[in-house]
Amino acid sequence: MEEIMNAKEKATDIEKCPSCGANLTFSPEKQLLKCDHCGTEVEIESAVSEQQNFEKLFTKADSSWAKDTHIFRCNNCGAKEILEKKTIATNCSFCGTTNVVVTEELAGLTPNAVVPYKLTREQASVKVIEWAKKKVFAPKAFKRSITPEEIRGTFNPAFTFDADTVSTYSGKLARYHYTTRTVNGRTVSTRHTTYFNINGSYNHNFKEVTVQACTTIPLMTINKLLPFETNKSLQYDKKFLHGYTAAQHSKDGDKCWIEACGQMENSIRAGILKKYTYNEVVRLNIKTKRSNISWKYVLLPLYIGHCNWKAKLYNFFVNGFSGKVTGKVPTSTLKVFFLVAGIVLAVAAAGVLYWYFG
Repeated sequence: MEEIMNAKEKATDIEKCPSCGANLTFSPEKQLLKCDHCGTEVEIESAVSEQQNFEKLFTKADSSWAKDTHIFRCNNCGAKEILEKKTIATNCSFCGTTNVVVTEELAGLTPNAVVPYKLTREQASVKVIEWAKKKVFAPKAFKRSITPEEIRGTFNPAFTFDADTVSTYSGKLARYHYTTRTVNGRTVSTRHTTYFNINGSYNHNFKEVTVQACTTIPLMTINKLLPFETNKSLQYDKKFLHGYTAAQHSKDGDKCWIEACGQMENSIRAGILKKYTYNEVVRLNIKTKRSNISWKYVLLPLYIGHCNWKAKLYNFFVNGFSGKVTGKVPTSTLKVFFLVAGIVLAVAAAGVLYWYFG
């Protein structure tokens, strides 16, 4: 309680309609701020986001942010709330207005890029329905009655990296070939292995290598929604956040850089191996030098919600830029049973035919 009483009050920002004074929110359809009360529209002066110098990535956060409690005051109704320390934008619990934390109040790195929403909540809902109806094993009754609920727009933080790489490599691969012979009236196949050494160089210029900077949503889920067209991201402006919530990164930029290097290494390895015809990698040693490294700290648009079916919630996630959907739907045990039964019968039939004609 004493910590709350001594908490520091921080600033937030809202956008008011110049005509009627109501709250403005970002319109994905028109890519501007719009007043839902009188229809007034306000343009957003946007510019293409720029890559940042690599050294700036290692800027350390102000340690006081982690130690202090912060109270944010809603500029719409005056209510004061204690927000999570990693919050960039949130809805006021009292009046529902989206309050955006002003840039100067954020700790450490602040976003320098944003991918604005292209889909409205209504359009995201339609995408979810279309996606669910294509699920083969979902119950028919669920497909007919699916109703997406509590769809909320949330910006998810990520880092993107550009880098030029020059790699040298050496290793040994194996290639298989087969010979056949007849033994007791049956054809027998024998595998032979030929080993060969490889070496050379491989150059690749990486663009927009994306690493999620928040652990709230599983990485596997985010990967299913890629890409987010971060190459089309705009310079960060808090106006794009009005009407949505947003969080700061929970993984530092240097940790995300290490993950990005891992992604690059996997891509380089795959690119090298693609040059050869082989069946097995015996060993492969790669040394890579990186240059012209730059990055962006970008907010990615997500819609998150759920469908309720037989007293159970099934979460879904929508890419707010492309409309790509992932999530879970209920499974019809009857459909699964018939599929498994069909596979068993097919295998059994194949076995009988092989035994009879083989």
